[in-house]
Amino acid sequence: MAVLLHHPLLFHTTKTPSLHTHKPTLFRTTRTLLNCAAAVAEPQQQISSSSDGTEDVLVEEQIGRVNPVGYDWTEEWYPLYLTKDVPDDAPLGLTVFDKQVVLYRDGNGDLQCYEDRCPHRLAKLSEGQIVDGRLECLYHGWQFEGNEGKCVKIPQLPANAKIPRSACTKTYEIKDSQGVVWIWMSHKTPPNPSKIPWFENFARPGFKDISTIHELPYDHSILLENLMDPAHVPISHDRTDWVAKREDAQPLLFKVTERTERGFAGFWGREADKTPQNFLRFEAPCNLQNNREIVDKDGVTNYFSGLFLCRPTGQGKSMLIARFGRTKRSPLAKFFPEWYFHQNAGKVFEQDMGFLSSQNEILYKEKVPTKDLYLNLRSSDTWVAEYRKWMDKVGHGMPYHFGHSTISLPVEPAVVEHAPAGFVASIAASSPAKGGIGIKYAPNLANRYFRHVVHCKDCRNVVKAFEAWKNRLSVVAALSLTFAILFNARQWKALFLLAAALSGGGAYVCSTAVAMNTTNFIRTHRRL
Repeated sequence: MAVLLHHPLLFHTTKTPSLHTHKPTLFRTTRTLLNCAAAVAEPQQQISSSSDGTEDVLVEEQIGRVNPVGYDWTEEWYPLYLTKDVPDDAPLGLTVFDKQVVLYRDGNGDLQCYEDRCPHRLAKLSEGQIVDGRLECLYHGWQFEGNEGKCVKIPQLPANAKIPRSACTKTYEIKDSQGVVWIWMSHKTPPNPSKIPWFENFARPGFKDISTIHELPYDHSILLENLMDPAHVPISHDRTDWVAKREDAQPLLFKVTERTERGFAGFWGREADKTPQNFLRFEAPCNLQNNREIVDKDGVTNYFSGLFLCRPTGQGKSMLIARFGRTKRSPLAKFFPEWYFHQNAGKVFEQDMGFLSSQNEILYKEKVPTKDLYLNLRSSDTWVAEYRKWMDKVGHGMPYHFGHSTISLPVEPAVVEHAPAGFVASIAASSPAKGGIGIKYAPNLANRYFRHVVHCKDCRNVVKAFEAWKNRLSVVAALSLTFAILFNARQWKALFLLAAALSGGGAYVCSTAVAMNTTNFIRTHRRL
């Protein structure tokens, strides 16, 4: 989100006398993907118009038949999780479209990824636990290990009997790159390492980023639309941390510089500035970047990046890895803990959640392409139109898609788990990744704790620490108040009253910090 990319505490942008207008290098030079733009034939385009000229403001329509390109969604690397947040002592259940996988660290600290299904009786392995570095199914105690998913223990097997070869579980190839775990979904085609994205800015000397992960209750295509839509920021995120202001809503200028079989790229900025200052790139399957290069008064180039890795997690669900960084941070940023920026990101996503959830519902209900539903303006929705037109080319190779002119609906309806994974497993695992027991922590995508905190080690630890201190300080405040009542000496009474006030104030601060990390943002004008 642009509001996060330009956060005043993250990014120090007071010295911006000049700006590079050349395209930033975002991927490996060995990647030839975006060098073939000229070779990709584009359909003939025209600007629709009417007698009063009102239609000239709309995005250009394509004339002619959509030419699909070869695409297989399984032959891609998908962003699975932030490496630093993978639990050390519990398995983690994740999904890519409708494929369920389980990720865990073995006894050597290496990451392993299997199909989230025990070959015995189909129980979820993510409901299991780690025993001596092995992944154990909690249904009957079968244990698996290694990158081949070999079954090494079956408690019910008779003595001297051999474990059947068919007891092995299906495995997935994973790679750790630039702090993100990537998964290759195909079992037919060998993994293609050259397809793992490489983000140049995140490899630059001195580049610092804040990374956060969120589970969201709408389709990944709607999430991507939202993230490539700067026009909504001044309205939807008005006064969010002193950045977005609704009076700043204005026409935007977009210049598409590349269209390929794997995505598109171009510059955007305020129409009044004439020269777009931001560079956006979308690349298959679900990677989006928003970058700027700014030269300070000393001639030093500073690099800014907002990176959004959007994994499809099923019909009407997605998981986002958001990374914001730059080579020069604001001096004020060091005075704010990282969890502050995490909860602020949660607030931003909650500000959009009602709109995007309803958009998701309508798309599935209407069952028509977006050109029959959207009214895309050239001065605000160019990237959205580009993305849906790209979906027209490749959607046939996905489990389902909603393109600009084409759609393919899910073959099977979404499966609703009435006993969500993680609720029972949280008792068995010493520090479960999916949360704990209680209404506040029950799996629920409308709950900020479940959407973010359970996926973030830092925020989980922060919430636990603040809750512990709140309880301690509350006890101290109660005892101090009791002693103040019991003691007659004026000086002791005053001392205990002061201690009670300070302890009570500290407990309130801790309670506020917990609420900031676990309570959803609600617009004040909404009637509850």
